[in-house]
Amino acid sequence: MAERKVIVTIAPTGGMASKAMNPNLPTQPDEIAEDVYRCYNAGASVVAVHARRPDDQATCNPIIYRRINDLIRAKCDIVINNSTGGGVSGDVVGEGPNGYPELLWEERIKGVEAGAEMCTLDPTTIIATFEGREMLMNTSPSRCKQLATLMKERGIKPEWEVFSPTHLLQDVTDCINAGLDQPPYFINFVLSANRGFQGAMPYTPKILTQMVDMMPNGALFNVSAIGAAQLNAGVQSILMGGHVRVGLEDNLYYARGKLATNVEQVERIVRIIRDLGLEPATPEEARDLIGLPSLATMAA
Repeated sequence: MAERKVIVTIAPTGGMASKAMNPNLPTQPDEIAEDVYRCYNAGASVVAVHARRPDDQATCNPIIYRRINDLIRAKCDIVINNSTGGGVSGDVVGEGPNGYPELLWEERIKGVEAGAEMCTLDPTTIIATFEGREMLMNTSPSRCKQLATLMKERGIKPEWEVFSPTHLLQDVTDCINAGLDQPPYFINFVLSANRGFQGAMPYTPKILTQMVDMMPNGALFNVSAIGAAQLNAGVQSILMGGHVRVGLEDNLYYARGKLATNVEQVERIVRIIRDLGLEPATPEEARDLIGLPSLATMAA
């Protein structure tokens, strides 16, 4: 029987942390691309890209995204996945119609304009709290369908970022039933974000098991766990037949009191995958599992 392949996603930057929190965090296009290349060589097959402005603040500016994507692609064939979640600073945050701070929809959706193979789609409306500031992230049902339609028109595969069972059972299901994604559906369970995202779920083995049991037919799953839960949730995902995301976007530490690098996190999860008798997927194997065309086909 063929070895089961595990997709390792590296999330190198995110839209929240700063170099003050961990100086190893890559924020500018050249350093992001170089860090991603090292992670690719260590066994990562997908990269979840967030963009930053020259002042390190968050942005979904497609010019900056495209620069990052082009630099990564010049180095390797890793699957490129751009965020439409944005971040909690910079261009992405402004005052909404009701005067409440908001992750601006018109900025977030620019993430689909930079030629990525995949984009995140957060089918959720929540309040994010960061450094004492509350911000609305409004991805209403109509906005979910709007963003999924934009992706479908551009041949982009959505990565459904699910923070709670309701996100999966409502908007993901509604978009799938509307024909806005085709199997295999790639569902990323984001766990232990509950301290900063109202409505998000903590990680426990039982919660992850229940969420996996609720997936639609034809779905495969990935797990992104925030902070100290990252390693345990990732290992459980692998044992349950799923895939795993690591990186400084989700966890700034390698161990208690020890700041991490992205490469260290990839190397550790790849060691665990191999110790379990499995193999990390190559980018082309990841494309096949996710239902993406091969890079050679896209280039033709």
